[in-house]
Amino acid sequence: MVRFSDFRVFFLLAASLLIGVTAGFSQTNYSLSGSPHFKIEGGSSLHDWAMISEKGVGQAVFVLENGQFKSAKSLSISFVAETLKSGTRGLDNNAYKALKTDKNKEIRFVLKELTGKGASLSAKGDLTIAGVTKSVSFPVKMSAAGMKLTFEGSLETRLTNFSIAPPTALLGTVKTEDEIKLSFKSTFQPTL
Repeated sequence: MVRFSDFRVFFLLAASLLIGVTAGFSQTNYSLSGSPHFKIEGGSSLHDWAMISEKGVGQAVFVLENGQFKSAKSLSISFVAETLKSGTRGLDNNAYKALKTDKNKEIRFVLKELTGKGASLSAKGDLTIAGVTKSVSFPVKMSAAGMKLTFEGSLETRLTNFSIAPPTALLGTVKTEDEIKLSFKSTFQPTL
């Protein structure tokens, strides 16, 4: 015959095991800190080019175990497209026109899944450029300094994947190549 006290002992034992298993885990809100680095590189019939932005906003919820990064519950990051600068006004203006920045102000990435262990991870998510959203995946390196987490990676894609016509200049004599490389380095810190 099972007694009520047996159920109580079983319940207390199960509860203490559950608490012991989850006690080391926590979900922590993070935000983008410092100066992020976003870069778009490509080529043309005249020369290679690059545009860099060091401004952006981002939020994330990371799962930590005993203060160590375990996984990402969510992450989104965006920056204003017109903060991308090449150092050449004409190139910048052609790029903004191609990116349709008058209607699509931001470039945005929303993480859907982060897999892997340690410093070598793989990210999957939705990347929005010029108002077009595409599913992308790419390798990511992660490093930690105290509670700050830095993510670094790159993705090779095409302008036409985002319905962007490669820009031309000088009456069409200079043509931008379709292939581009997107790279980033961004640091997140706990939200106060």
